Amino acid sequence: MQSVFESWRWDTSTVVVTAALGAGYWAARARAARRGTAIPGGRLAAFGLMGLAIWLLSGISVVGVYSDTLMWVRALQTLLLLYVVPFGLASGRPFTVLREALGPEGQARLDRILESSIARAVTFPLAPSLAMLAVPWLLFLSPWYEIVLRHGAADAVTRIVLVVIGFVYFYSRLQTDPVPHRYSQGLSLLITIFESLADGVLGIVLWWGPLVALDYYTEVGRTWGPDLRMDQTIAAGIIWVLGDVLGLPYLLALMRSWASDERRKAAEVDAELDAAEAAAAPAAPARRQKFSRSGPETGGADAVQSGLWWESDPQLRQRFGR
Repeated sequence: MQSVFESWRWDTSTVVVTAALGAGYWAARARAARRGTAIPGGRLAAFGLMGLAIWLLSGISVVGVYSDTLMWVRALQTLLLLYVVPFGLASGRPFTVLREALGPEGQARLDRILESSIARAVTFPLAPSLAMLAVPWLLFLSPWYEIVLRHGAADAVTRIVLVVIGFVYFYSRLQTDPVPHRYSQGLSLLITIFESLADGVLGIVLWWGPLVALDYYTEVGRTWGPDLRMDQTIAAGIIWVLGDVLGLPYLLALMRSWASDERRKAAEVDAELDAAEAAAAPAAPARRQKFSRSGPETGGADAVQSGLWWESDPQLRQRFGR
């Protein structure tokens, strides 16, 4: 237990990237405040604590120290960088903060970038979902994993790639920032359920499959802790169980966004119905008066016009199938 608090290392890539992002976010937030827009402290906390702080600790703390020695620690680091850190960064709404810090020309330029065909393709639901599903499989079940373990540059680049993929995923799913296109949160809920099943399958494959990076871990010659099979079994359990646990905050946020969208759509429908009712109300007494003069026995076109009020509106009549 003592080694957990005493094990630290210097990780240049992690320190530089997190420091740069933190300074940029703080500067944009301060500039937005000078322009009259106050950014809530909760967004700063999500971006700084859940995002940058955990990213930094994953590289310089005990997690970073033993990520090249124990497979279960590498699995933990991967989940933190793919799920927790990007969720925190996306929850900080960096594009909103950046947009509020820019002037009219900068805002227009940012809007054009977000509305570009490239941004639409990257944030299309299928693209980030496939990346989130494929990356853990490719990382742990291909030569990529041993390359990461043996080469520091590949390790640093891979960890940044994990955060970028996760950020694009959560940014396009949460849709709290300006996005190229807004998709139904119900679709995101369905995709999330499928993704949780895929993570479970990867855990089972690692649990029962052959040892991964056997040559590398044999060369390490570790004589303490779990043996290689148990180490991989623990890693499989982390990917399977902890992956779903870490996804709970995102799932709750997604359900809240979905409920908010449903309330907004219901309010829009109610407004349309109220407007149509208000437009049809003045004509209703005249139709009733004509019907009373003609008498029920005469029938005719005036009697036909005395149906439900919304039948006179073509859009609503088509919507309700009349």
